Order: sequence, then structure tokens, then C-alpha cells
Amino acid sequence: MTIPRKVKLVEVGPRDGLQNESVHVPAAVKVELIHRLQDAGLAVVEATAFVSPKWVPQMADAAEVMAAIRRKPGVSYPVLVPNRKGLDAALAAGAQEVVVFGAATETFSHKNTNCSIDEGLERFQAVCVEALQRGLKVRGDISVCLGCPYEGEVKPQAVVRVARAFDEMGCYEITIADTIGVGTPGRTRAVFEAVARHIPVKRLAGHFHDTYGQALANIYAALECGIPTFDSSVAGLGGCPYAKGATGNVATEDVLYMLSGLGVETGVNMDKLIAAGSYICEKLGRATHSRAARALAAKAKAA
Repeated sequence: MTIPRKVKLVEVGPRDGLQNESVHVPAAVKVELIHRLQDAGLAVVEATAFVSPKWVPQMADAAEVMAAIRRKPGVSYPVLVPNRKGLDAALAAGAQEVVVFGAATETFSHKNTNCSIDEGLERFQAVCVEALQRGLKVRGDISVCLGCPYEGEVKPQAVVRVARAFDEMGCYEITIADTIGVGTPGRTRAVFEAVARHIPVKRLAGHFHDTYGQALANIYAALECGIPTFDSSVAGLGGCPYAKGATGNVATEDVLYMLSGLGVETGVNMDKLIAAGSYICEKLGRATHSRAARALAAKAKAA
């Protein structure tokens, strides 16, 4: 298949990028980051997660963040919900799109959500039914599709099983995630080809971490499979708690630089995106993980 002429970037920095930060990030900072990202042209910004503050304290202000967002026409703000309680809280906060998340291996499912794959799917079935009845859109994320920190190699059919379940639940889009960043282009191609035999590629998305420096190569492999949607995180925010030393999410700036070089349309402005990354990095007191952002900043400084 040929590379899509247009790609949708799903910005996950405000949620996936910040959720593991040990230092509290104020709600006002999160909201300002979301505003800067949408002003940069990103049409999907994952805003927050309605999860237990006991397990993810950084997301304890989810309702406050949702209430303060200046919602822009044409932009969606999906939020993570682990169960019916999370959905109820998301509904009360005015969410219009929710994300349910399963795993491709039993061990990761137990470690991440304290239940088996089947138990998790049963839980999400109830969430999807209620959400769809309320007119919400539902996205399904599948973790550890290219490798598990506990079980090692993951067979494509294990991913297919969960993807088909999410499809039957009514998820409009299903994300294949390389949660610990161990995937390679060959394995990426194999899993997308396997899932695409059951679900149209236009409804599939990729989520890659850059632990082994393979994220951009994996995205390119997915593009060659026709995948039109990718998650990324501004400034490369977000570490991976299951892989020591991991840099976490692939940087949105780096993905945008590659896509621009391929002539792929995204609607995202690089200068505004880099400015958004600089804003949050200053608040966190660290430098950006984006190589493209660093290179372009150095070039601008030397000009």
C-alpha cells in the first residue's frame, strides 16, 4: 500500500506524557499546554484520565482540567476511563470521547489493570454500551502489542483477539501500542497486517515509544501499511515505568518533521508546536527530548 497523503496526529502529552511525572503539575499548566497544542493545529489532544488518584495522582485534577479547557471547534479531547466509575466521572465533566485500554498479554493486564484480559474486556463492554448510548465516541487502546516486559515476544494473533473485541464493542478507532518501545519495523508491519485482515486500516492507529530508537522507523513501516493515525507526545514527554532508561513517547515534533519531509499533510504548525514543547519543558525544568526541536532551535539561534 502507498503512504497516506494525510495523517492525523493524536497528541497525548497532557495525559500520557505527564501522568508519570513525580512533581505535581498544576491544572492551569496542563490547560495552557492543551490550548497551545490545539492552537498549533492538533485536532486531537488527549486531555486527561479519570482514574483513581491513588494510583495516578497526577490525574487527580481531571474534572478541573476539563472544566477549564477553552474548547475549539473541530478539536476533540479524549479522556481515559478504566471502568464505569471513570466513565461516570468523565460524563459529569462533559467529555465527548473516551478511551478504553486493554493489553495483549495476561501478565501486563494483571499488572496494569489488576484483572485478566477477558475480565477487562467485560468491564469495557459495559463502558462502551453506556458511552455509545450517551452519544460519546469510544477509542480502544491495546498495550504491549510488540513486546511485553513480563512475557517477552507477543504474537500478532494475541493483538488481533483484543482488537476484534474492541471492534465488536463499537470502538471507532483502535490503537496498536508499542508500550515499552521494543518493536522493530518488521514486527510492526506483521502486527498491522494481521489486524488489518479483520479491521480496515483507516480505523487503526499506532502508538510508539522510542526506547530503542525505533519509533520513527516503526511509524514509517506502519505508514507503508496505510495506517493514517499516530499518537505522539510533544517534546517526547513521558517515560516508561516498565523499561528503565526509556525515553518514552515518540516526540510529536520528530514525527511532524518526518511526515513533512514525506509530503504528508497534518495541519500542524511546527513553530507553534515547538513553542508548546518549550513551554511545558520550562515548567518541568528540563530540556526537550525532541531531536527535531533541538536542531531547529539551534539553527534559528545561529541564523
